[in-house]
Amino acid sequence: MPNVFAPPHKGAEPRHEQVVFCQDEASGLRAIIAIYSTALGPALGGTRFYPYRTEDEALADVLNLSRGMAYKNALAGLDHGGGKAVIIGDPAVDKSEALLRAYGRFVQSLGGRYYTACDVGTYSEDMDVVARESRFVTGRTVANGGAGDSSVLTAFGVFQGMRAAAETVWGSPTLRGKRVGVEGVGKVGHRLVEHLREDGAEVVICDVNEQAVERVRARHPEVEVVDDRDALIRTDLDVYAPCALGGSLDDDTVPVLTAKIVCGAANNQLAHAGIEKRLADRDVLYAPDYVVNSGGVIQVADEIRGFDFDRAKARASGIYETTKRIFALAADEGVPPAVAADRLAERRMSEIGRLRGILL
Repeated sequence: MPNVFAPPHKGAEPRHEQVVFCQDEASGLRAIIAIYSTALGPALGGTRFYPYRTEDEALADVLNLSRGMAYKNALAGLDHGGGKAVIIGDPAVDKSEALLRAYGRFVQSLGGRYYTACDVGTYSEDMDVVARESRFVTGRTVANGGAGDSSVLTAFGVFQGMRAAAETVWGSPTLRGKRVGVEGVGKVGHRLVEHLREDGAEVVICDVNEQAVERVRARHPEVEVVDDRDALIRTDLDVYAPCALGGSLDDDTVPVLTAKIVCGAANNQLAHAGIEKRLADRDVLYAPDYVVNSGGVIQVADEIRGFDFDRAKARASGIYETTKRIFALAADEGVPPAVAADRLAERRMSEIGRLRGILL
């Protein structure tokens, strides 16, 4: 089990501020809420509903995801810290009104330190139910005053990051004529395929869900399908876009990766520290996941103050410039882009978070 309270070693980032275990036996709720930082404001991050094999696995995931949200929100320019929640269970079997409302009461009990939203296994309709017990919920349906599906701007933001990467590698911010492999064509991935095809890219896809694959093929029969991630990574690609679960870039996949760019929507794509250097050593440009996939959190954050799609999309368009800035900083400082992105995020959390010390 991760040692939440152990002091960090020299040079490491701070530990989490708060980790809350939530249980309601009657509804079957087993949830963990992790708040990494509130330096920039209330923590904001989605709720993942997933059949973790063990509590340790769920805890490790929520700790990693909440840290990533702090960095994501910082580089997105939001006045929000980082948090995340996981519900242990199979959403297709275990999700119920009672469970979601019980979860909402735990979110409410944190008094606004954490705002929740959708993630893997949860949808805007679920947030409507959670919101019946908590004021600190975003990512709701349009019918209930929300912004609706946040995957719209998540995919848009990933595409902006990919354009920035293409300009850095090939000198032009377009994927026209490039071969892009998209792993996972669910909520975000299938929308990314739309942007890529409109831009003139060749697209190869894979997904464990046959229905998701068929949905894409029905609209774009020209899209190529391969069996799985291993086949996708080994095929001839210009860009690899991981849009499923995390950890896809590891000691086995990086050596056989054919793409010159990695840019996708999945969280925590690097399986462990050091993978970013192995990518750089192979001259593969990695667009940090928490930078390019921040369009969704930009959308749900905008909803908190009254959603305006054009305003949120304009902000998500800034992912292009932020990604270019990170690549430039990485080149100037001789570090991988993942390191440069961390430095920028930590700088903002430190500089803006310090202002909280000025008494009002």
